[in-house]
Amino acid sequence: MSRKRMRALLASAAAMLAVAATAVFSLNANAAVPPAPSGMSLVFSDDFTGAAGSGLNRSNWLYDIGHGYPGGASNWGTGEVEYMTDSTNNVYQDGGGNLVIKPLRDSAGNWTSGRVETQRTDFAAPTGGKVRIEARIQQPNVSGAAAAGYWPAFWALGAAARPVGATNWPGIGEWDIMENINGRESVFAALHCGTNPGGPCNETTGIGSGERACSGCKTGFHTYAIEYDRSTSPEQLRWYLDGNNYFTLTSNAVDSTTWNNATHHGMFVILNVAIGGGFPAAFGGGPTSATQPGVPMLVDYVAVWQSSGGGTTPPTTPPTTTPPPSGTRDAYSRIEAESFNSSAGVQVETCSEGGQDVGYIANGDWLQFNNVNFGTGGVRDFVARVASGAGSGVSGLIEVRVDSRSNAPIGSFALGGTGGWQTWQSIPGNVSNVTGTHTVYLTFTSGQSADFVNVNWIQFRR
Repeated sequence: MSRKRMRALLASAAAMLAVAATAVFSLNANAAVPPAPSGMSLVFSDDFTGAAGSGLNRSNWLYDIGHGYPGGASNWGTGEVEYMTDSTNNVYQDGGGNLVIKPLRDSAGNWTSGRVETQRTDFAAPTGGKVRIEARIQQPNVSGAAAAGYWPAFWALGAAARPVGATNWPGIGEWDIMENINGRESVFAALHCGTNPGGPCNETTGIGSGERACSGCKTGFHTYAIEYDRSTSPEQLRWYLDGNNYFTLTSNAVDSTTWNNATHHGMFVILNVAIGGGFPAAFGGGPTSATQPGVPMLVDYVAVWQSSGGGTTPPTTPPTTTPPPSGTRDAYSRIEAESFNSSAGVQVETCSEGGQDVGYIANGDWLQFNNVNFGTGGVRDFVARVASGAGSGVSGLIEVRVDSRSNAPIGSFALGGTGGWQTWQSIPGNVSNVTGTHTVYLTFTSGQSADFVNVNWIQFRR
């Protein structure tokens, strides 16, 4: 990645005054969440105004613990070496309006640090609308040999990463809003998408801004933001530093399926300070014995704004998600699609009818629902609430199987486009008689590789 040349110094006195004003702003340690951008509404914020030494509000944030997600890649998939904790030694509010994430090293040379995520996973740009995710941050104020291995970051992952430990990365999308490594006077931005390694998004590198100068970003606060705009054609992802748009990607940078899989769904926000890993290694590596522990990343606020694009009010609370039940399911009550016990190839997303649906479904994908009780009276049919924005010529079968995905379907129906991915229809399908309690599979078959259906719920009928 090449380094951008710094702008030439402005000669006019007015410009010097503007630079001075910016410097004063960036050094102010506690600023309020700013007003919503024009046409947008605030849907989430945290100003970190808790008492000194206190942890985060766990109704807003969850703490990642350990060296990786349960069931996910080790060392968070990046080669970083720290153990993430929920200790207030590593993650705390400073009493002055800031979140502190501080990496520490013990006497044996082991590193600990902090990584926190928003509980909400529904930060999304609706069709025709926008979403903006922003934070005001001071990067760790460390440089040279003392900074080797430091990797602070502010970023977002696709909602579907959470249920499966991000094993579906990078297809579900990663938006890197601010990354800095080894105490360099810079910032990096990137979109991760597609397949790994290589693929349309050049993984594991992603499609990035390269290294951009960020003077004063270690000694003062600066704002970092990403805006996903679906009101333009082609759609855009835009990155901002102190309000200046310095990097833009459009949806025609990759094929439409790759882009949609990385963007057309909810996201959750992550703040962390990693130590070591592949990215710092590309710029000299670390940590070493000279790396200085205890230099924090400070976060003044995090805010998310949305515009509806369709005249509706953006959601201010998370959509209702139905988890898998612990006992038996009633076949004749509505079974929410997102309450699956297992799945392949799908993503959970915000549903226009409320709650969530399962989307991005293509040939070979499946959903599994355990302990579905059909009783003894027999089944007349089943109905599925489905939607499809698939293009002309793209269609498929929604099939019901019991006990094994390799068993013959007991029922099915064919589906073409319904007019949109959130244009819902209730479609019935005949099924063979079944009694007792079974594992039910929804399987999806198509002669094309493109996504062809979203599912909100299913229900069997007597």
